[in-house]
Amino acid sequence: MDPTAASADWQEAIFNTLKHGGVRQIAYVPDAGHAHAIRRAAADPDIEDVVLTTEEEGVALCAGAWLGGQRAVLLMQSSGVGNCVNMFSLLAAADFPFLALVTMRGEYAEFNRWQAPMGQATPAALELMGIHVMRASRPDEVEPIVGAALDAAFEGGERVAVLLSQSLIGRKQWVAR
Repeated sequence: MDPTAASADWQEAIFNTLKHGGVRQIAYVPDAGHAHAIRRAAADPDIEDVVLTTEEEGVALCAGAWLGGQRAVLLMQSSGVGNCVNMFSLLAAADFPFLALVTMRGEYAEFNRWQAPMGQATPAALELMGIHVMRASRPDEVEPIVGAALDAAFEGGERVAVLLSQSLIGRKQWVAR
């Protein structure tokens, strides 16, 4: 199978799972790993795509959406998890459901050593803040894991983050311009 087609398939599966799961708001800081879902959300009249200036705004947006009767998801890169740690307290204190999809950096063939520390700390940081961590490393895992996480968050009231491994997303390379 063409690797580009496989990539498009799992990325489309994420968007479809979120849409069919009743997600009406998708908050994000622009990220190449989430580009497909972001483009699809922007083009879908049933979903409000919200560009953030920083990831912790997305935690509050997801909580506010829930209070307003809607489901929202936060899309971010692993480096953004560190920006959210204090705001995650809101989720626990008010017992809000929460779902984040996190593209990982600092793993597979990482060229930017600045990404490694937070990439390595991401699962533990999330778990320390009471967020259940799930991980997808292969295209065939993405749809069932995102679906299970969506149900755990919005049917079970849990706080969940799905880590999308860097090997799944693909090797990033430095491009001089």
